[in-house]
Amino acid sequence: MPRTAIGQILLLVLACGALALASAAEPTAEYPVVRPGVTLSFPRDHGAHPAYRTEWWYITGWVRDKQGNDLGVQVTFFRNRPLLQEDNPSAFAPRQLLFAHAALADPRRGRLLHDQRAAREGFGLAYAGEANTDVRIDGWSLRLEGSRYLARIGSREFDFELAFDARQPLLLQGPGGFSRKGPRPSQASYYYSRPQLAVSGTIRAGSDALPITGTAWLDHEWSSEIMAEETAGWDWIGANLDDGSALMAFRMRDKRGGVLWVAGTLRDANGRVRTFAPAEVSFTPLRRWRSPRTAAEYPVAMRVRAGNFELELEPLMDDQELDSRASTGTIYWEGAVRVLRDGQRVGRGYLELTGYWNPVRL
Repeated sequence: MPRTAIGQILLLVLACGALALASAAEPTAEYPVVRPGVTLSFPRDHGAHPAYRTEWWYITGWVRDKQGNDLGVQVTFFRNRPLLQEDNPSAFAPRQLLFAHAALADPRRGRLLHDQRAAREGFGLAYAGEANTDVRIDGWSLRLEGSRYLARIGSREFDFELAFDARQPLLLQGPGGFSRKGPRPSQASYYYSRPQLAVSGTIRAGSDALPITGTAWLDHEWSSEIMAEETAGWDWIGANLDDGSALMAFRMRDKRGGVLWVAGTLRDANGRVRTFAPAEVSFTPLRRWRSPRTAAEYPVAMRVRAGNFELELEPLMDDQELDSRASTGTIYWEGAVRVLRDGQRVGRGYLELTGYWNPVRL
């Protein structure tokens, strides 16, 4: 087994052991509440917000190699504050936990290549910087330099050396970046996106090192109470359209199969931004795929409506199920999708489907 894999296993064992020892401890603090009317400030808010419970930096994109093959890429870093033993001076106390996922979708392989990491923050091996985007777990990293995000991912089946250049302004989700996720106002996050990122770099898959170009989407989101207790999971789409516009939409589903909350944002080709109310957004499954590994069924083809704007989503390939039980503890579908309108392709995006295997717990 490679030394990096052994190191990751040891970090996981230490993190789990520390959590087990801390489980009986009473919290010594509380999480801050996400409130409307807070003005986000940059570059500070590109960085980590360690007082909040949960945070993630999420990059998904379509890329193409020189032979014209389409590939899907995902790079995600998560931060979690477990609120345990925060007054413990030990460097091993789990004050902040970090997780990361990376995936490569290649239809020629017919399955998703993916890997994951998990560690407590500290020892110079894992951290999430507060001044700007700068997150790392061992050899995996994502950092922001000027208007360019740089991602480095190394795993057994694939490596990423990728740059994501911002070509458009930030897109705040919800009023001023306050994004409701449920019926109570406290069920919310601070949330912004960076659509239409220009991707360049190299992907290694097996023995092949492939120069690639493409377009990606970044989400950065942090919260303390993102889901209602009755939430089973969510469906989310981030779509980069060929005319330069961008659509984000999501729905939170309850455990009985109903819908708890829905929202969306469209920035059109002229830069005008429209935020949609829950009644204006809907998701309609068009086709389902059943995983041969978990028996979970995912609506991998969807019709999404946001106001008068209606799109259909068709996956690059059906099997884009990601097993992250060794890090975030769940299995979900995260997939590259073609964006169609009236049967014609008008863009590309990523569809995330959670809670179809088991209800999500953050």
